Amino acid sequence: MITNLSHNEILIYILGFFAQSLFGARTVVQWVQSERAGRVVSPTWFWIFSLSGSILFLVYGLLRKDVVILVGQTLSFYIYVRNLQLKQVWSKLHVIFRILIVPIPFVLMGWTWWVTPQSFQHIFRGTNVADVALLVGGVGQLLLNLRYLYQWYFSEKARQSLLPLGFWIISAVASLMVVYYGIRRNDPVLLTAQSLGFAVYLRNIWFALRTRAVVKQ
Repeated sequence: MITNLSHNEILIYILGFFAQSLFGARTVVQWVQSERAGRVVSPTWFWIFSLSGSILFLVYGLLRKDVVILVGQTLSFYIYVRNLQLKQVWSKLHVIFRILIVPIPFVLMGWTWWVTPQSFQHIFRGTNVADVALLVGGVGQLLLNLRYLYQWYFSEKARQSLLPLGFWIISAVASLMVVYYGIRRNDPVLLTAQSLGFAVYLRNIWFALRTRAVVKQ
């Protein structure tokens, strides 16, 4: 597959893998700190890596003309910001930096629409909504981002950033769906990232269930 790729395609995949490496870094940080604590934790760096990776993956989604990635990352982008607010990290950033970050998803899509409108339109016109892989991948990606709405709800109730059991269950189910989509789409970035993440999701489910069992005792 690699030998058949153009120079531009290789660069796009490198960008995608780098974005996913940031998502992978957040997973490793969260996993290691959870192992040390013996319970599920929500470290600040999880959200810093999430926001950084989201920005790059939005660019990757535009270059790949992938509506599933674009919509999904736009939804989760602002929940990452909110969790940094709950962690009291967002307010420590310079106001200009915050102003520049907030509109990024819409600026990227708006810029693409302005410079190459035909490319932006192709993202949606070239999307076959009847395609099974697209539907599965779309639902999977939607779940991966709706899990942050779920996480956001529980965090707002507790007034602190939390990663509840339901978050990890949704993550595991959605991950399998996106793996299927990645196989059908021939996208090594999605396939590699979600395959690795699945094991960590299962581990956090185990942590959360164990914590519940201890609390009940």
